[in-house]
Amino acid sequence: MADRIIDNIGASTDLWISKVILIVEDVESNYQFLNATLKRSGAEIIWVRRGEDAIDIIRSGKKIDLILMDIQLEGKDGYSVTREIKELNPEIPIIAQTAFAMKGEKEKSLDAGCDEYLAKPIRPTELIITISKYL
Repeated sequence: MADRIIDNIGASTDLWISKVILIVEDVESNYQFLNATLKRSGAEIIWVRRGEDAIDIIRSGKKIDLILMDIQLEGKDGYSVTREIKELNPEIPIIAQTAFAMKGEKEKSLDAGCDEYLAKPIRPTELIITISKYL
């Protein structure tokens, strides 16, 4: 199945055509990597640098199908942002992503409400397979 998903991403522009992915990432080069990996999927990609902006989007009622959440953000960290978003809408899958892959970080992310955890650097295949579990 994973091979089919990867093949579809590479060959198709409509795998996730009706889906909206919110990327919460304060480092532009990290966002560019995620966007480049996902751009042929057909999903609408929304990027915000601050957790507070992500919370505002969820509060606005905008349809979001999945969130890629950096944990180390300026201002509110990804843990507190995840908790707030899950209070507003517990159904939105949130995938934590962080370069700080220290012991206990995965458990801390899951305890905050994240559904999955990816350590940076993220491999494109790993990203697609993980997102595919939820979309």
